[in-house]
Amino acid sequence: MVMKNQYKTAEHPFAQFVRILGKGKTSSRSLTLEESRDAMSMIIAGDVEPVQLGAFLMLLRVKEESPDELAGFVMAARAGLQAQRDMALAEAGQAAIAVDLDWSSYAGKRKHYPWFLLAVKVLAARGVRIFMHGASGHTINRLYTEAVLPCLELPVCNDWREVNAAIASSNFAYLGLENLCPPLGEIIGLRNVLGLRSPVHTLSRLLNPVDAPFVMQAIFHPAYRESHQQAAAQLGYRNSCVIKGEGGEIERNPDGLCLAKQIVDGVLTEEEWPALFPLRHAAEEAFDLDHFLAVWRGEAEHEYGEMAVMGTLALTLRVLQRADSQAQALDLATAYWRDRHQTHA
Repeated sequence: MVMKNQYKTAEHPFAQFVRILGKGKTSSRSLTLEESRDAMSMIIAGDVEPVQLGAFLMLLRVKEESPDELAGFVMAARAGLQAQRDMALAEAGQAAIAVDLDWSSYAGKRKHYPWFLLAVKVLAARGVRIFMHGASGHTINRLYTEAVLPCLELPVCNDWREVNAAIASSNFAYLGLENLCPPLGEIIGLRNVLGLRSPVHTLSRLLNPVDAPFVMQAIFHPAYRESHQQAAAQLGYRNSCVIKGEGGEIERNPDGLCLAKQIVDGVLTEEEWPALFPLRHAAEEAFDLDHFLAVWRGEAEHEYGEMAVMGTLALTLRVLQRADSQAQALDLATAYWRDRHQTHA
């Protein structure tokens, strides 16, 4: 890559951020919230050189993002995408999008079916308005949400006008990151070029693009739970939950303990959910969506999967403050799953 002529003798404005992160073991440091916001603003605007972007992303990957960095990145991304959202809706003469729950889906599944999507379908049928955002195809050998949603008759949208219509008609809408924030969509697609996940895989989960009052997130590495909780607090999210989800998706693994790091009415807290089975279940040998759909229709059984659905439902109902205890949440989730094919007003 040949640098632009004007930066052969003068320093590129973005160089300062690379230097802060990469100045060595004793001199490097994390970015402040303000520095992170400015850096991401430049990235989204396309005001960085490819070589700078690669260095920046990988330095962050090695160091791991701080809560301040995550919050700053998200602030910059939200500012841009929400401005585009409001402009698109205004041009279409549509009102602001109103939802109850923000649900991110960026990991894809490798060992188990995406049972969380059945929980989402149940919630939408019960009147919970859900906006889901995610990305697909960035990591090989994974089953991504975007490929499964049409099988469940859950709408995949291409723009904000379609999102508004989908929420109104079905209480659910999915918008891919490539349409939500194209620059971030391009970066997350570099997974197989860089050989590693980048900070975009992390910050995207915190975007909450339509300002939902309740936010669900999942991470794969447990250390990120607290970082996400702290960043969500800095972003002003008053009700948020982050878990180590199965495969990195918002799905409670019924075979293990689930620690939920939460913000409840503005207060940081946590809740530990016990395992629902004493022994672990084997991973799927292959994915058969016909079998997955048969479980939804009640034509087939899947011990692990059905409990994953009910466990995820229970956790979400607790976050939505529709249950006063774990036991009540699980009872309600069980009833919702049992009665999933009934018509609900």
